Amino acid sequence: MPKIIPNIKEQLLREAKRQLMEQGYGKTTIRSVANACNLGIGTVYNYFKSKDRLIATFMAEDWKACLVHVKNQTSNNPEIILKSIYDALIDFISKYQPLFCDSDAEKVFATGLAEKHKQLRDQLAKLIIPICEQSSISDKEFLSEYIAEALLTWTVAGVAFEKQYAIVCKIIK
Repeated sequence: MPKIIPNIKEQLLREAKRQLMEQGYGKTTIRSVANACNLGIGTVYNYFKSKDRLIATFMAEDWKACLVHVKNQTSNNPEIILKSIYDALIDFISKYQPLFCDSDAEKVFATGLAEKHKQLRDQLAKLIIPICEQSSISDKEFLSEYIAEALLTWTVAGVAFEKQYAIVCKIIK
């Protein structure tokens, strides 16, 4: 009879995240996560096809939490909406800074980066489109994607929110 372990998936995700942040991508393995959780390697593979899928799962969960926080903003004020997006990006970037600077991880994830970047930009553009309604620019979808791309680029580059907001205000008008 198989052993029932409560919350095994959450335990694996928590341990993998801990190892990734403390040891880096190269030293975090399915074996090391399984050993730390007192599980067999096969058990981990029952939940996650690979180390990359394991990492992607907890990162996606954290990003979804950021999006929920942004979506829960009830204000129609463009500054408040954009600030909540900025804060979510800063939070996520800060949380995963060690991974984003890890050369081993970069080699592995570089191939799918363009697709994930577009997905992220599109998610942000959907949140920004209401702000674009007040613009005289006719293609609101393009404008929201443009602003989303700018916010991503500027935030990663460390541009302060106040400067970003001032530029976005000029773009929208």
